[in-house]
Amino acid sequence: QVQLVESGGGLVQPGGSLRLSCAASGATLDYYAIGWFRQASGKEREGVSCISSSDGSTYYADSVKGRFTISRDNAKNTVYLQMNNLKPEDTAVYSCAATDVGWSPYFCSVGFGSWGQGTQVTVSS
Repeated sequence: QVQLVESGGGLVQPGGSLRLSCAASGATLDYYAIGWFRQASGKEREGVSCISSSDGSTYYADSVKGRFTISRDNAKNTVYLQMNNLKPEDTAVYSCAATDVGWSPYFCSVGFGSWGQGTQVTVSS
């Protein structure tokens, strides 16, 4: 079972940037699809971005396209989410999830498998 730990969250002003990391232990991420999800206070969790294990295919929610970039460094067993031009509506707890059953639109939307504990991102002036 892979264990995931997120880091990189914090307080940033609108228009700023953050890079989130999802570091894995207990298994190599080479064979896992990884997704980033977020949950704002009082709202349901939503899929933000995900990346496949095989060919590096990526998915982005419409709300973050052109601003967020997901990438993976298998040598470091880590997946990143670069977030640029952050907006107040990006404020949420961001969590990563990993699955070894394959990349799918369903996984990218709702996530399943192993989860990290989450990291808070707050965008405010």
